[in-house]
Amino acid sequence: MAYEVRGVVARGKGAPVSVETVLVPGPGPGEAVVDVQACGVCHTDLHYREGGINDEFPFLLGHEAAGTVAAVGEGVTNVAVGDFVVLNWRAVCGQCRACLKGQPQYCFDTHNAAQKMTLADGTELSPALGIGAFVEKTLVHSGQCTKVDPQTPATAAGLLGCGVMAGVGAAINTGGVQRGESVAVFGCGGVGDAAIAGAKLAGATTIVAVDVDDRKLEWARQFGATHTVNSRTTDAVEAIKGYTNGFGVDVAIDAVGRPEVFTQAFYARDLAGRVVLVGVPTPDMQLTLPMIELFGRGGALKSSWYGDCLPSRDFPMLADLHRQGRFPLADFVTETIGLDDVETAFDKMHKGEVLRSVVVLEK
Repeated sequence: MAYEVRGVVARGKGAPVSVETVLVPGPGPGEAVVDVQACGVCHTDLHYREGGINDEFPFLLGHEAAGTVAAVGEGVTNVAVGDFVVLNWRAVCGQCRACLKGQPQYCFDTHNAAQKMTLADGTELSPALGIGAFVEKTLVHSGQCTKVDPQTPATAAGLLGCGVMAGVGAAINTGGVQRGESVAVFGCGGVGDAAIAGAKLAGATTIVAVDVDDRKLEWARQFGATHTVNSRTTDAVEAIKGYTNGFGVDVAIDAVGRPEVFTQAFYARDLAGRVVLVGVPTPDMQLTLPMIELFGRGGALKSSWYGDCLPSRDFPMLADLHRQGRFPLADFVTETIGLDDVETAFDKMHKGEVLRSVVVLEK
């Protein structure tokens, strides 16, 4: 059976989104239908609307989601009807060369649902990041469903599906922040603040937040930044060295994804330090660095895919830490909105007025 639901669709590049009727097929083998309870409004959704990901319009937007499994297809054993789940966009295959090497966080053949959701006229939709969750029900591969404690509020839990996990993982998984280390985070939106919170969770003692917006720097302090730098008025590299006895930080995280920011992060780290790129650059961007500096400074330059997370390990852990009062997951939620408010939420996000607007689905 197919389900007829309401969902947020981007029909063309740069065009305002619209709420339309979406047909969701019943789950086939290995698939699940999820009743979406909440879904965060992420920059990636805006990139889809602007044509910055690909041109496979129309898109069914939304991917930072939590909800309840409504139906499962043949062969599904990892979840059952009624389970509370967070959706993830990197369902590992278990068979590719990365998985077989014991590095499933790098899986090269992640799964999505085989069937297509459509508009009422039969037009196939491209679900954002293989999820498409600005909708009352969505169809995903069962491996994209990660069970977490149902006592976790859906508005907070859904954020683990992308931005918060990307930031926390950039600090802990990719950057390997250790107790007593120093960290600088460039860009203090949702991902950057999650990296700050992750660095604090890992035991970093000096955490420097860098942004051009004083409002965002104040948010960064709330998540654990010990120092802040407005790089519009202050040389960020020199300020960071000043906070670290002239050496630079052990881990520098670029949560912006621009060449000039990455260059600042590169020069703000200590010898043998790590630079982590978690902000997403555009395809046309180029980076130029002196090779002697690459050699002479040692250390590592890393990119962070989805915070190099394992959803089955990391989502339940962070949900539990939130319930214990040890990780401020709910603090990333600035406002809750309805499906009809997504276009306005994009505008607020673009202006830097919110960390996360979260769509709440009425049942």
